Amino acid sequence: MSLANHSHINPTSFFLMGIPGLESAHFWLAFPFCSMYLLAVLGNTMVLLVVATDAGLQQPMFLFLSMLATLDLLLCSATVPKILAIFWFDASQISLEACAAQMFFIHGFSAVESGVLLAMAVDRHVAICRPLHYATILTRAGVAKMGATAFLRGLGLMTPLTCLVQRLPYCSQVIRHSYCEHMAVVKLACGDTTPNNIYGITAATLVVGMDVLGITVSYVLILRVVLGLSTQEAQAKAFGTCGSHLCIILMFYTPALFSFYTQRFGRHVPPHIHILLADLYLLVPPMLNPIIYGMKTRQLRDRVIWSIHRGLVPARWGLSHHPRPRATHGAFPP
Repeated sequence: MSLANHSHINPTSFFLMGIPGLESAHFWLAFPFCSMYLLAVLGNTMVLLVVATDAGLQQPMFLFLSMLATLDLLLCSATVPKILAIFWFDASQISLEACAAQMFFIHGFSAVESGVLLAMAVDRHVAICRPLHYATILTRAGVAKMGATAFLRGLGLMTPLTCLVQRLPYCSQVIRHSYCEHMAVVKLACGDTTPNNIYGITAATLVVGMDVLGITVSYVLILRVVLGLSTQEAQAKAFGTCGSHLCIILMFYTPALFSFYTQRFGRHVPPHIHILLADLYLLVPPMLNPIIYGMKTRQLRDRVIWSIHRGLVPARWGLSHHPRPRATHGAFPP
């Protein structure tokens, strides 16, 4: 698998190491990875089915949640099946085209998800700070435009990143990672990687910087309004509507930033710690997002429980069989 480090090659495939330093534990690590993946697929699919089939949930907050669930499914499905194949069957080889596609999906959809999280923060800001105008500001067309903007920006920024990687000459085919992460592949190159490094860190910093700034401004304005509410009960309800979103933001950005900057500057971080956290970053948020929103949002929680009870048979759903969740356009969902 290893090749001479001083000879340029044009590889048609690479070899993924999995988690360097934990090769002996790969087989057993695959079981929790597989369990988390199945939970992520089940939870996010349930969210998509429930929102799509219940007219009472066709509200901006739930439409954004559907976008988040779709992105989580795409992100973990782009990596986890290959990781499990490496852990269980030592199927470490990946073609150059598949590696480039995996890199594009990982970084592109991560950037899109960051934009969706910003859109969700704007949704909470309008719901709490301008509740009387909520229905007119966040229309279905407006929600679609915000989602399309996040999609085009994220994938548009990451397309050059993939193209830059494909033009590099390589000295090795062994990627010290569980998936085709950009910098893990760039480190195999023999030529000048300055354009890759500059573009990669600039694009990531712009995306994260703009979105975190927008989220911070939204929540500062929300906090001002909430602290001005007359009763503690009203304040608790307002914080409750934002608590789940804040948890998801922290779960998304904290490991993402750790993995991104460790790959570039964290020379003293043990490789197995970095790679393990990078793997969990693509598994834990997709697994927990539906659970967090299900616990925090009564409408969604009740609808999921009812759907499980009814066996998810849309043909049998009817108004007479369940209380439809009330449409909520104000600050505080029930």
